[in-house]
Amino acid sequence: MTTETVQFRTCPLCEATCGLEITVRDGRVHRIRGDRDNSFSQGFICPKGSVLQHVHRDPDRLRRPLIRRGDDPATAVFEEIGWDEAFAEVERRLLPIIERHGRDAVALYLGNPSAHSLAGVLYNRPLARALGTRNIYSASTVDQMPKHVSSGLLFGGPLLIPVPDLDRTDHLLMLGANPWESNGSLCTAPDFPGRLARIRQRGGKVVVVDPRRTRTAEEADEHVAIRPGADAHLLAAMANVLLSEGLAEPGRLRAFTTGLDELGELLAPITPEAASAACGIDPGTIRRLARELAAAPTAAVYGRIGTHTVAFGTLAAWAVDVLNVLTGNLDRPGGAMFPTPAHERPRAPGPGRGYRTGRHRSRVRGYPEVNGELPVATLAEEIETPGEGQVRALITVAGNPVVSTPDAARLDRALAGLELMVSVDIYRNETTRHAHLILPPPSALERSEYHLAFFGLSVRNVAQWSPPLFEPAGPAEHEILAKLALIASGQGAGADPALVEHLLVEGVLQGAIGMAGSPIAGRPVDELASLLAGPSAVDRILDAMIRTGPYGDWFGAVPDGLSLAALGAHEHGLDLGPLQPRLPELLRTLSGTIELVPEPIAADIPRLLASCREAADGAGGSGVVGGTGLVLVGRRHLRSNNSWMHNIAPLVKGKPRCTLQLHPDDAARLGLADGDPAEVRSRVGAVVAPVEITEAIRPGVVSLPHGWGHGVPGSGLSVAAEHAGVNSNVLTDGEVVDPLSGNAVLNGIPVTVTPLPSDLSPRARGG
Repeated sequence: MTTETVQFRTCPLCEATCGLEITVRDGRVHRIRGDRDNSFSQGFICPKGSVLQHVHRDPDRLRRPLIRRGDDPATAVFEEIGWDEAFAEVERRLLPIIERHGRDAVALYLGNPSAHSLAGVLYNRPLARALGTRNIYSASTVDQMPKHVSSGLLFGGPLLIPVPDLDRTDHLLMLGANPWESNGSLCTAPDFPGRLARIRQRGGKVVVVDPRRTRTAEEADEHVAIRPGADAHLLAAMANVLLSEGLAEPGRLRAFTTGLDELGELLAPITPEAASAACGIDPGTIRRLARELAAAPTAAVYGRIGTHTVAFGTLAAWAVDVLNVLTGNLDRPGGAMFPTPAHERPRAPGPGRGYRTGRHRSRVRGYPEVNGELPVATLAEEIETPGEGQVRALITVAGNPVVSTPDAARLDRALAGLELMVSVDIYRNETTRHAHLILPPPSALERSEYHLAFFGLSVRNVAQWSPPLFEPAGPAEHEILAKLALIASGQGAGADPALVEHLLVEGVLQGAIGMAGSPIAGRPVDELASLLAGPSAVDRILDAMIRTGPYGDWFGAVPDGLSLAALGAHEHGLDLGPLQPRLPELLRTLSGTIELVPEPIAADIPRLLASCREAADGAGGSGVVGGTGLVLVGRRHLRSNNSWMHNIAPLVKGKPRCTLQLHPDDAARLGLADGDPAEVRSRVGAVVAPVEITEAIRPGVVSLPHGWGHGVPGSGLSVAAEHAGVNSNVLTDGEVVDPLSGNAVLNGIPVTVTPLPSDLSPRARGG
């Protein structure tokens, strides 16, 4: 007899958190479609979400631990072993390295998928603390660290990130973002394209600033083709217009904003005329963009990865919110607002501790720590450079830095020299092929789903939790991470993972009990912990967070409040209402105000001004802004998700997507035609890719997509190997980073493009 069940959950593959309706027939996923009753996504789904079962069933997905037999990853044999043996082997190899060389000899790299799971968000921090190393790296420094730094400096906390109120705004200025392809980022919004369309339908305006005429730009009211890396120049010049023309009107923000007078002095030299050469945008257009922003009834400025992965990433992130403040659109409906997620931790009222970076520095180049991390652009040199503190062991969690981080060929070589590498990953990929041990977590369908990271960035206050669809065959992800933490802390491979759960639960509950005016003040932690419910440790920790959050039941003190059980009863998700103004109470700066001109920002403005002058002189500015040669930018595709979704056949079928896009004028000058192979060379490396000629890209700019470069010996991605493409990060220069955040510069890379014989297959070469 056929058995069929239906479960509703959120998609774990990107930041949009779209609701899924998953039909299981006879123990296998029969169909996945958008949940039409989902309170947030209302049936929207992209091609990735519809093939989630292919990841679950992928024969290349690892189910048991692997140990590498052999020194060369290209020829080594990976052998399945048991879980107890795997953890014992980690202990046998890791602890002697720590004993001989100290804790900084071990590095930790956290990949992007870590933010998409409860276990990753909750348990990676205890792992980092247990390792006790300064060498912590993550995908954040190839993605979004500038926004964390600017938010920390402006508002006092790196996670105080305002998001555009898409559903109520009249005017959206969007830079470096392509949500028609990526579904949005640092702005959780299912059906982002539909929300953009509705801005226009209600009479509003959408302006897209991007070197490429992306699908998002095609659907906007206006596309402004900026030179790569010049977003900060444009935004600073727009702020100059608002201030110099008397258009700045912060409104209620003025009462709790400091630095308005200093801002005018700081930006006075960065006029539209001064910035024009760097931006490639005429001064009249810059002025018009500023005036339209100021005149709109409501407006929001939103900048994303294209504005962050450049030499002025932090200044661009800061300038986005400067414009939101100057127009009075920060923290008001239709502007840029702060969500109130159900799991938000209680905070004491009043000023906070402020925000600072540089509590320690990288050993070789001296880059400052930011949010407890060092720039991943420095990882290779920390492995290769001898001396005290040299990285000799590496743990990676859900990451593929050989494909996704700068100077990829150098990092690939460096990993081969490690004494120990342990990877928590579902695949043997271009990075984990170097691992001595691979510990595979369960699939996304074998875990609970609640988006801790992304509900805090949502354009509406929403929440949805769902239990696992299938029972995992091995240990859960949180148990793997807990075991590694216990081994690193010296408690041994046999220690109970529940010890870590106890510490995390205790931390949540003690914080809630000790809060001023707490509804559970005086109640014992053990008593409250005994009331927590959920199918696993991560769910019980989440239950503690939900119950002591802004909508929580506070263990019965608020009778109609939320708990995990109450949330589970809303299988289509729970809409907690539109975003509400939250300032000044949310601010955690030392002054308790929006600190509009933080010292690190003010100190970096002369570098921006210098690049304006250099661009005007035709010399090219700092970070190659305004240069005369070709520069490289990346691009995304709706059917891709960084590197790891390329092993799913339905997503990679069809016309090859790893092409080098050029403008017809550049192609004619270089003597290139569609499909011709061309070498792209930067200071650090070279790749060969087929040419795609398109007027959708600005002259002087070329584009390769992010996340390709598969099929290397020793990896185990059979489908991806058939669609290998080339690794654009072979070209990314690890010596160039945004100085305030340490973020890698993935866009605006100076390159040369050379035609090659037509019979030459695409390949990657270290330069």
